[in-house]
Amino acid sequence: MLGYLEEFETKLGIKITCSQETEPLGTAGPLALAREKLMEQPSEPFFVFNSDITCEYPLEEMIEFHKAHGGEASILVTKVDEPSKYGVVILDEETGRVKKFVEKPAVFVGNKINAGIYLLNTSILDRIQPRLTSIEREVFPSVASEGQLYAMVLTGFWMDIGQPKDYLTGLRLYLDYLRRKSSLELAVGPNIIGNVLIDDSAKIGEGCLIGPDVAVGPGCVLESGVRLSSCTLMKGVRVKSSAHVTGSIIGWHSTIGQSAHVSSMAVLGEDVHVRDTLFLNGVIVLPHKEIKSHFVKPEIIM
Repeated sequence: MLGYLEEFETKLGIKITCSQETEPLGTAGPLALAREKLMEQPSEPFFVFNSDITCEYPLEEMIEFHKAHGGEASILVTKVDEPSKYGVVILDEETGRVKKFVEKPAVFVGNKINAGIYLLNTSILDRIQPRLTSIEREVFPSVASEGQLYAMVLTGFWMDIGQPKDYLTGLRLYLDYLRRKSSLELAVGPNIIGNVLIDDSAKIGEGCLIGPDVAVGPGCVLESGVRLSSCTLMKGVRVKSSAHVTGSIIGWHSTIGQSAHVSSMAVLGEDVHVRDTLFLNGVIVLPHKEIKSHFVKPEIIM
């Protein structure tokens, strides 16, 4: 992980400091662990992000919202069709002040849920100890009871991408967002169908057909006649000639053999190598494996 942080430091021209837990501390405890760093600018609020969501990230708007209400904490909320699956946020529709939280309500009480992005004053650190603590269940209800918690309603898409199938849904939503907001980032050409994102360093062979809803990472190599749809290839993946990948996620530096088929929510870990002409259906493969036979039913390959 630290290697990736260093890579993004160079790419973005920023300084990244990593505060690492030696034991799980929940969603709040790590903030206490990083208190010294967060207090270097005690008058400035700081963002907290859940790492398993994707959305349009309206950060500038959230800063303005936070400054305007003057409370201790702001959270982003999103509207969902089935609020009974989530913890619902009850708020004053005019001011955004959060009244209370209702966990997985049996009857309809609202359709706004926590979207996993917070903007917090450093004073909130006084409420948190460096132990296993939930910011959603222990800290925010206390802040809300004092009238210091406000919620901004997200416009646009939102998706929890913690599960592979949800990740691919999130990818589709994100690529659709790029089509509307920044279409020049998307790939174009006779071999492209729908929304496709291809890193500039990837190499694409002749006769490939890519899309819809595909992301091809840096350093990937697609040999001739490759077919990709609804999938992600992480950094350094090689897909050999005439192979098909659909509805799947291929991990870093993996190889898909010639004329192989990988489909139906297959997830390959880092450095997985699939031999030629094999068929993989819905398998989950742990890192550093070589696949030498067909898998026609979903299973986990240890």
